[in-house]
Amino acid sequence: MTTRLTVRQQIFYFVISIVLNGIGNGLTVALNLGSALWTASAVNISHASHLPLNAIMMLIALFAILVNIGLRGRVSFRAILGNIIFALPFSYLVGWFSSFFMQTPVVDLPLVARVLLDFVGIGLIGIAISIYQRLNIVLHPTDEMMQLVRFKWLHGNAWKAQISSFIPPMIAIMITFLLTHQLYAINLGTAFSLIFQGYIIGLADVVIFPKLKHQHLMQNPDK
Repeated sequence: MTTRLTVRQQIFYFVISIVLNGIGNGLTVALNLGSALWTASAVNISHASHLPLNAIMMLIALFAILVNIGLRGRVSFRAILGNIIFALPFSYLVGWFSSFFMQTPVVDLPLVARVLLDFVGIGLIGIAISIYQRLNIVLHPTDEMMQLVRFKWLHGNAWKAQISSFIPPMIAIMITFLLTHQLYAINLGTAFSLIFQGYIIGLADVVIFPKLKHQHLMQNPDK
């Protein structure tokens, strides 16, 4: 049985999670040593289409909303509204933080330091996903996709769910590579994300804000 959160607690957890996610994604994009798979696919699509990164992030969010409708088996206007509420500030935060970090000395640090910072960025993304998935009020649509797969088919296994939800961005990256013959935001950090991000989410569920338990899980698959 989960403890009901106050409005203040919900706002606190949500703000912390979306800022951590924006910082983590922005840092990995700026370092160009490998971003999380969804962000990496957005960067590559942005280069291939010459559209702004935040616009591509929004298009990916819309794609994920459609996939989630299929996973859920019906249209949930509450879930879609929550996806949009989340995706709008998130898309602009990633664009803003990536531009910010590109103008700081972090991009000129020695390679080893940049790789470690990239891993930190991936870790921040995993922690952020853990927080707002447990909060489960509004989710980024790609993370709701993982949440649906995780608890509907994979018995709560975060690692397997994350790997499964990374299939669409991996396909998108392969297609853009065939078109441009270039890879962007793909590097050691991408491999780190692919292998460890699901594990980080599962670990963060236990050690980061351990009193925050998964909310509304019975409602999540069909909400």
